[in-house]
Amino acid sequence: MLKNLINLLFPKLCTGCNSLLLQNEAIICANCRHELPLTQHHLMSNNYIAKKFYGIIPFEFCSAMLYFHKDGIVQNMIHNLKYKNRPEIGTLLGNWYANDLIEIAKDQKITTIIPVPLHKKRLKERGYNQVTTFCEALSQNLGIEINDQLLYRKIYSKTQTKKSKEARSEIKNSLFDVTFSSSDFGKHYLLIDDVITSGATLEACAKAILKIPDAKISIITIAYTDS
Repeated sequence: MLKNLINLLFPKLCTGCNSLLLQNEAIICANCRHELPLTQHHLMSNNYIAKKFYGIIPFEFCSAMLYFHKDGIVQNMIHNLKYKNRPEIGTLLGNWYANDLIEIAKDQKITTIIPVPLHKKRLKERGYNQVTTFCEALSQNLGIEINDQLLYRKIYSKTQTKKSKEARSEIKNSLFDVTFSSSDFGKHYLLIDDVITSGATLEACAKAILKIPDAKISIITIAYTDS
């Protein structure tokens, strides 16, 4: 009775389309789940993400899980994950994507997962890093440790979306650095972010990580957009 009352007062809505979830559904509805625009990047060595970094970063593997379309399912899910404190979305997507990455992670001998960090001030404002639960789900399923202390953001900055691609790249290249010891040498780091657009943030993060002697880098994002 109490559960029914709670559901009546606070109905559970799909984070993809905002429709009412059925009793056997959680986080997203069955329709949104079937309509998720999967990229299948993990099956393509010459995918869109890889093309962004050719000649810029000496990467081992790059992939995005989903296509990000304006006003689409993925945009709604990312918005809920990033701004509405819905960490379970990251867990759900991480658990799903881990199935596609198991053999790749083994073949590439990935040793450490690194989430793109927020500045301490931004982290305090938001209360959480939106990629944390996605990283945790991958870590648990793939048996790879997370290190969220090695890479850090040096400068607090407001959004750069209205700046040109060149200006964003120049600014972001100065935003990140690493703190490492000899125990971090020679590892293969999997850098993870929520959405990739220009690639400037991930490029800056990867270049910082590659300051570590004999480090290797791979990149995964939840979603990809070219807009």
